[in-house]
Amino acid sequence: MMNPTVPREGKQKMRPRSVKPQPEPATTVSKPAAPPVSSCDDLRVLIAKRAYELYCERGYRHGYALDDWLDAEREILSQIPPA
Repeated sequence: MMNPTVPREGKQKMRPRSVKPQPEPATTVSKPAAPPVSSCDDLRVLIAKRAYELYCERGYRHGYALDDWLDAEREILSQIPPA
């Protein structure tokens, strides 16, 4: 008979392995920035905001979207100094 306190030959006692936490790398990956807004995009946004203001001033009446856009475009473009 085998003694239960003596390990069998060929088998080793398993000890729990301590796991060390891995340090995070020193360099962090930054998220790519949003694409830069061009001056054309800014201009379009300004015109759209002004066109909406004109729509509100008109009493939210439909059917004048093109007129509001063209009036807003004229106003915004007149404020930009010539190059």
